[in-house]
Amino acid sequence: MKKAIKFCLIATLSTTIISGCSFEGNNENVKGKEGEKVEVQKNAGKYTMPDEKDKHEGTWLQWPHEYTYGEEYKKEVEPIWVKMASALTEGEKVHIVAYDQEEKERINNLLTDEGLNMEKIDFFIAPTDDVWARDSGPIFVYDSNKNLKILDPAFNGWGKKTPYKNDAQIRKNVSKQSGIERVDWGKFVLEGGAIELDSNGTALLTRSAVTNKNRNPDLSEKEIEKYISDLGVSNFIWLDGVPNLDITDFHIDGFAKFHNKSTIVTMKEDDLAEWGLSNKDMDTLLDAKNASGQKYKYEYLPLSKEKVALENGKTLDYKGSYINYYIGNTVVLVPNYNDPNDKIVNDT
Repeated sequence: MKKAIKFCLIATLSTTIISGCSFEGNNENVKGKEGEKVEVQKNAGKYTMPDEKDKHEGTWLQWPHEYTYGEEYKKEVEPIWVKMASALTEGEKVHIVAYDQEEKERINNLLTDEGLNMEKIDFFIAPTDDVWARDSGPIFVYDSNKNLKILDPAFNGWGKKTPYKNDAQIRKNVSKQSGIERVDWGKFVLEGGAIELDSNGTALLTRSAVTNKNRNPDLSEKEIEKYISDLGVSNFIWLDGVPNLDITDFHIDGFAKFHNKSTIVTMKEDDLAEWGLSNKDMDTLLDAKNASGQKYKYEYLPLSKEKVALENGKTLDYKGSYINYYIGNTVVLVPNYNDPNDKIVNDT
């Protein structure tokens, strides 16, 4: 069982470490045939990406600093990173990407003073623009000989919306410092949050965040699929998505994730519509089939009940998604919003 802790993310969300992120037994919430066995696909790709929820050696955090968004930003969000690091070290190592040597020493002193187990923490020096390690940080894969590699697609600040020159070099810097060979995907732009894999030959993604001309103007959809097929993907579930609706151009991980080879975690139709999905995309998502042609089962998490409220009293013009969670070895990091639906999701 995974345990529960709460904390506030960028003054709008809180991340909660919850107990038991297992969806087993909630049958009334499942669409699809119960007990149906899933045919396991033979991985025909060059590389295998481990499932995020599998037991793993460690989690990577890009540490917040003042050099992009200022000192107040750092002071606002850093306590969240301290709390995440503290919780994660209970079950795994935490690899921290620090902006420079001075920042490394500052963070080390901070975490030591906070009482963290520093034997579970190590540091890599790499200038960063932002904190979103799932999008710009190392992507680990195994080659056919089970050698660990760092997959390095290009990163351009979600279509050149934010500073990105430093973030575009993080994987290269980590590769040099760790000694783990880097697989260079050249100019193909792909953020980690723009693609979901079921570890069985299927990818779920949105065109607005992948084939968008602000990412890959010179690549066709088929050419993009050829890159991704290196990960053993033969079945592509493309949603159109919505360009410019948010900074990511509608990342898939904001509203749909694979729980396992047979189950997708998403929202019910009213919430998907509220999030911005078209009827066409809802039909595609909720009728999705795996690489063997079997329909997925579905689990549902709600949006927040109310629109997201900032700590400064300002209310944003959208409700919050709980889908973009992260499963550690002993904890689960889940967005929370000081909202009535937080408890519903945390108890799921």
